[in-house]
Amino acid sequence: MSKSFKSLRLLALVLTCATPLAWAAELPRIAVTDLSYEEKVAEYFSYLEINEKHDNKGSSRERSNDSDARSSGSSSSKYSSKGERSLSAGTGYQERIDRGEMRKYVADVKGEMIKAGYRLVQGKPFTQKDTEKLYDIIDRVKKGYYPGADYVLFGSINNVEFRRDDNPIQGSNATSHTLALELVGEFSLISTKTFDVKASFSAMGEGSDMKMTNAAGTNITLNRSKVMQQVSKSLGEAVLAELQAQFNPGVSTSSRTVERTTEVREEKTTVYK
Repeated sequence: MSKSFKSLRLLALVLTCATPLAWAAELPRIAVTDLSYEEKVAEYFSYLEINEKHDNKGSSRERSNDSDARSSGSSSSKYSSKGERSLSAGTGYQERIDRGEMRKYVADVKGEMIKAGYRLVQGKPFTQKDTEKLYDIIDRVKKGYYPGADYVLFGSINNVEFRRDDNPIQGSNATSHTLALELVGEFSLISTKTFDVKASFSAMGEGSDMKMTNAAGTNITLNRSKVMQQVSKSLGEAVLAELQAQFNPGVSTSSRTVERTTEVREEKTTVYK
């Protein structure tokens, strides 16, 4: 093998290895928020109110005797009393809006993005008491919630539904017991520089656990943790697929780019054999 050939192969190897590093350094940095939620909460209430008014009037008589038996006298005064009392009571339910961020279901979203080659940065959690600001991402960006991020992937939950089904299996004494969970969220990728929306989509995570029993009245416990883990995993995969379809700065094609570069370099070196 000639010296020039060895040099070219070494150069090809260096360029091939350096390509993903240079490519990664140019990728934008993304902050992923915790999932925001908003729901109506019904609260039971009861009250008892008593109002009372009173107007007192009356009279009194006072008799006086002088030491001299020839003089005696008396005096009197009057007063009256009025009263008014009212009572009101009631019970019922009142609704309020509960807002906040759910500190789960985003770990697998971040994990799938990291495996795909995206660069992630950690943002600050939302802790403001003014929950109406929860959806104001521009305000959060301006207040420094996402230092160093070029984009913010903001997610909010549309619906979370747990479902428990117990169904007898026809033709047998067995019964299937299923616990299922579906979570649907909306996501937007927002530029921290221009506040443009670069991607917008909905994604769903699903999970379930099923067990079967052959005897009536058998107590079973379905694995809630397993269901939630499946939901988190499937949500991460769904978010990544939608994100790559709308916003893909060379991430999904990186491995193919490296392979093509290697092939081209090897073809050129064959000329010197």
